[in-house]
Amino acid sequence: MKADDLGASRPLVFPLYQTAVFTLPDLDALDRIYDEGAPGFIYARDAHPNAEALAAEIARRESARWAVVCGSGMSAITAAVLACVQSGDRILASNRLYGRTLTLLFQELSRFGVEAAVVDICDLDAVAHALERPTRLLIVETLSNPLLRVADVPGLADLCRRTECRLLVDNTFATPELFRPLEHGADLVVESLTKLMAGHSDVTLGVVSGNGDLEQTIRQTVSIWGLMGNPFDSWLAQRGLSTLSLRCRSACDNAANLADWLAKQHGILRVVYPGRAEHPDHELAKRLFQGHFGNMLCFELDGGREAVNAFLRRAIGIPFSPSLGHTHTTVSHPATTSHRYVSPAERRRQGITDGLLRLSVGFEPIEQIKAALAAGLGQ
Repeated sequence: MKADDLGASRPLVFPLYQTAVFTLPDLDALDRIYDEGAPGFIYARDAHPNAEALAAEIARRESARWAVVCGSGMSAITAAVLACVQSGDRILASNRLYGRTLTLLFQELSRFGVEAAVVDICDLDAVAHALERPTRLLIVETLSNPLLRVADVPGLADLCRRTECRLLVDNTFATPELFRPLEHGADLVVESLTKLMAGHSDVTLGVVSGNGDLEQTIRQTVSIWGLMGNPFDSWLAQRGLSTLSLRCRSACDNAANLADWLAKQHGILRVVYPGRAEHPDHELAKRLFQGHFGNMLCFELDGGREAVNAFLRRAIGIPFSPSLGHTHTTVSHPATTSHRYVSPAERRRQGITDGLLRLSVGFEPIEQIKAALAAGLGQ
């Protein structure tokens, strides 16, 4: 039988199309796809069924008109930025962005004549002042990495509208389960699907979503720069999305419980979690998010690097991992991972000390996580 001859039956799960290239019956069919936008695929670097199916599901969740899958979160950020700027343009960015994003802006894009500057996006007056200079793009994170400062996306979007600047929001820590930036005025949203959205630490993908006129520009950028995600990872990520709501809700509940528990433990100098009243953005987080505050939290150990090493060696139930969003709880050390190449002075400014640990909370039983943390703390 032919591969597509299924009769009246249909697969319950969207199939994996593990192919790099597609065949066509003739040149007219090729022309219809290229020139008229007819349905169909030609080469997987441009588009393929698994990426399109995943993108459609993400667009629905993000309240977006379109979405484009990329090979990683950094690929998604790169595609979005390249689609928005050209030589001579200026980018404004949060001064708390992920380290590699800042490297992209200041080291890589500067080679092509793009200017970048940073601003404290928690200070709307400072942002308004920075936007007095012509600026093509403002880049922020909904929840900053690692210290979880919350971006006032509606306020920032209003400032951008006044100055004809596009707003790009990295929503990786929040996911559309907590917050949908496009509904609050953002022009573009990027997510690292590698993290909570795929959720099983077996995928490396990203996505750009939007409602405006940049879809074709971003698709062309993804194709030309070779930024497309592969079929198998797209298939895995679509599978992971089906449980995102359940996983996210449970992990957020665990994180809120752990933040309060950790604050009472000996040897911990501070706990950073937007759900706690002492967090500087607690009220904003209450206003923006949908009853939860995320699955990420930080805590600082008294004793710096030596205390961290002792914790990691004892907390055998919590793997030391520089990523996040796994089904089970993992721990990372920002000073030597996500912000390893950020200057010591900048780490000090942000409050990223040698004793700071970032916890990506999973949805395993809460008492299991507490027992592992207690062992790490030497209790």
